[in-house]
Amino acid sequence: MNITDVRVRKISKEGKMKAVVSVTIDDEFVVHDIKVIEGDKGLFIAMPSRRSSDGEYRDVAHPINTSTRERLQAVILEAYEKAEESPEE
Repeated sequence: MNITDVRVRKISKEGKMKAVVSVTIDDEFVVHDIKVIEGDKGLFIAMPSRRSSDGEYRDVAHPINTSTRERLQAVILEAYEKAEESPEE
């Protein structure tokens, strides 16, 4: 799996959510609405989710192993940090 594009939309409102990200994989598949969230231990990502009929939130798409999640998070947070350093568009 190659992450071929990361698009960061920074959130200007105050709060824990800092950005919404779209990731393209192998120039063929896109996952939208990955959230960058500031938690007590630093930044992390939350995969896109949907509320089910029982009121629980369930991921729409997500990595199936820890190493893939860690790699995805590292790439997304690196892109977010670069976006933070650049002036507003």
